[in-house]
Amino acid sequence: MKATIKYFTAILLTVFIFQSCQDIDDVAAPIHIEIQDFIWKGMNKYYLWQADVPNLADDRFASQAQLNLFLRTYDVPEDLFDALRVDPSIDRFSWIVNDYVTLEQSFQGTSKNNGIDFGLSYKPGSSTEIFGWVRYIIPNSDASTKNIKRGDFFYGVNGTQLTLDNYQSLLYGANENYTLNMADYDGTSLVSNGTSVTVTKTVLNENPIFINKVIDKGAHKIGYLMYNGFYSDYDTDLNNAFGSLKTQGITDLVLDLRYNGGGSVLTATRLASMITGQFTGDLFAKLNYNSKLSANNTNYLFTNKIGSAGLNSLNLTTVYVLTTKSTASASELIINGLHPYINAVQIGDYTYGKNVASRTLYDSPDFSANKRNPNHRYAMQPIIANVINSVGFGDYTSGLTPTYELKEYLSTLGVLGEETEPLLSTAIGKITGTAKMVKENKGVKFKYLTDSKTIFGQNEMHIE
Repeated sequence: MKATIKYFTAILLTVFIFQSCQDIDDVAAPIHIEIQDFIWKGMNKYYLWQADVPNLADDRFASQAQLNLFLRTYDVPEDLFDALRVDPSIDRFSWIVNDYVTLEQSFQGTSKNNGIDFGLSYKPGSSTEIFGWVRYIIPNSDASTKNIKRGDFFYGVNGTQLTLDNYQSLLYGANENYTLNMADYDGTSLVSNGTSVTVTKTVLNENPIFINKVIDKGAHKIGYLMYNGFYSDYDTDLNNAFGSLKTQGITDLVLDLRYNGGGSVLTATRLASMITGQFTGDLFAKLNYNSKLSANNTNYLFTNKIGSAGLNSLNLTTVYVLTTKSTASASELIINGLHPYINAVQIGDYTYGKNVASRTLYDSPDFSANKRNPNHRYAMQPIIANVINSVGFGDYTSGLTPTYELKEYLSTLGVLGEETEPLLSTAIGKITGTAKMVKENKGVKFKYLTDSKTIFGQNEMHIE
């Protein structure tokens, strides 16, 4: 009799445990917390630091009903997402959006944009007032038709001074048109010069291949490629750009990633393969997931194809890479992934320091873009993997150290692509042997705050 009781008790316990797991995994939450339910389940499965967040523990909730009670305490989905992250000093990069269409477009260089790529810095002597400076103008944009260029300063929008509290709403708010109030630096302070430029946001597709040219220097034919985003839709264009360089017989390559905030890991692998070509099948980079998903750990190998098309590879043993604080994610992956194989000479500033990758999670049965919940457009971009190179190195959260440190100064920016531009000039000197020592072009140093790509969430290394 006792044996029979024990037998049925064991069966009931097994059924209870199975039902609890089934509830958490398979039972839908009430519609008023369905977004919160998606956030918890996606983070529980994929978040790189899942084991370090008590409220994401697999045994934290015994049933869907218990999970629902927890989720109801967060009326705002974004608040729940933030509460499920580890300390920001560890996870600086996970984010959530309420419109995945805009997110998807940004990953391919499409945005509602007036065409001004800019940096933001603090005004001299202030800890709250800021100003913008133009890094480059996107071709075929509204700004490309206006009197504004690289190196121009602006201090306000529609007559309002930019500050830490208002710059996002003024520059990225709902207004599709606004007027930039321009300024000059008089040696002491930033002052209005009485001019203004009105710009309009349009749906803009930015080709990341900004400049592709060859510079002849004696025995050297130097290819110069300024590449501003790892957008996979442009991989064929990138391959064609390398085909042009190859046809022209370049002997050296300067890859300008100073304003490249990253993008597709696959695109980074293809770019590294175009620079080289002699390492097909070797490990370029490895992505390591959390302990629950270690079976998903992925090796990215040097390749010789995009689909069925062959790559235009240069077979180089040295590449010169130009960097700033805005060089991030997939851009850093290029440098770190190439280091074990060839001489990746870094000229410029320390990079941003993002050594982790994310993936877009949708509210669908398997968190993919298939069968998405039609009731909302929320999507998450949580960090789900760390990234190492072929020798296991990936510890560069403080940025990759330049071989030759040379900061950009706003007073001596120069024209991108011209031989006299300070970073490119230094690279040419190193290639030709005419630069024995790097000298910074000293100028006024303004405290950097952020840039337009960072604000718009384009500092990314994402998995497709």
